[in-house]
Amino acid sequence: MDNKNNKDIKNQPQQINIELGEKEAEGIYSNLAIISHSPAEFIIDFTRIFPGVPKAKVHSRIIMTPQHTKLFYNALKENMKRYENDFGEIIAHQDTNNQGLGFQLPVPPKDEKIN
Repeated sequence: MDNKNNKDIKNQPQQINIELGEKEAEGIYSNLAIISHSPAEFIIDFTRIFPGVPKAKVHSRIIMTPQHTKLFYNALKENMKRYENDFGEIIAHQDTNNQGLGFQLPVPPKDEKIN
């Protein structure tokens, strides 16, 4: 094979065959994510909480490198834009009656904004 053919093969996108098992296809409902990080990784624990129940179990833990976390963040932002273009803006209500439970955005200092 000559050098030109090698370059053409390397530039072609790789196809990945992804299998989805029955259990995974059912999905896991989550209304609380706890995110922590170290210099080497981000850890996202997905759980669900219910009113009046003081205990919650982690149902799924995802561990990613900072680079993959950034790519995931960008992909999620892009998909949110597409969703809102198709179905309208998603309104995230700040429910003060849930005692701070569920998905929440951190409150930035007065001079900062979250993108």
